[in-house]
Amino acid sequence: MLLDLGTGGWALALIAASAIGLAKGGLAMAGIISVPLLSLVLSPVQAAGVLLPVYVVSDVGGLLAFRRNFDTEVLRKSLPGAIGGIALGWATASIVPVWGVTLIVGLIGFAFALNALLRPKIGGLPQRPRWSQGSLWGGLAGYTSFVSHSGAPLWQVYAQPLRMTPLIFAGTTTWFFAIGNWIKLLPYALLGQLSAPNLVTSAVLMPVSLVAVWVGLRLVRIIPQALFYKLLTWGLLIVSLRLIWQALA
Repeated sequence: MLLDLGTGGWALALIAASAIGLAKGGLAMAGIISVPLLSLVLSPVQAAGVLLPVYVVSDVGGLLAFRRNFDTEVLRKSLPGAIGGIALGWATASIVPVWGVTLIVGLIGFAFALNALLRPKIGGLPQRPRWSQGSLWGGLAGYTSFVSHSGAPLWQVYAQPLRMTPLIFAGTTTWFFAIGNWIKLLPYALLGQLSAPNLVTSAVLMPVSLVAVWVGLRLVRIIPQALFYKLLTWGLLIVSLRLIWQALA
């Protein structure tokens, strides 16, 4: 039984699924618009529940594509924090307002992007992954990813200064969120967000997302590294402003 989204709602759902696929294909910031888009016709909580299986299936395509393109050290120093963040999101799911998390994510992403644009030389210096930063930003990304699949801006605050090549950045990002999404399945099911209507609707959106993974893969392989990070920064700025507006509205 499909959810009754209406013609306009299904158009938004297809765009959201495409954005998820592009993100898993390497254009990391694209996926963050998925839940806000679907939240125009569903509650944010139900929108996140419908889209989680789409994320999980799209992850498979991304993992196959980036099976050799990821940084083990970056993942090793960020995933423990992410798991803790997901656990905290589960524990506080009934008491923390989604708009508050959305506002915090938007403000942090906006500040980071603005700093990178105004001080490009400082923003361009490569850093080494550290346990402290990986645990902090990995945990925040895991928490916000659990609440609204919006962990990308906080992950980018940690990952972008490491100056990985576009392929390694895309692959590491895909692996980070894929592992997190698989972990999120159990608490989402226990919270009742993987109901039959939600899952059937997810299944309809999955093929669209998989096609978009292929498109994202083609794009990330031809974009020069300097342009790639500039686009990421501008994308982070725009998405962060959108999140701030959404939270305040």
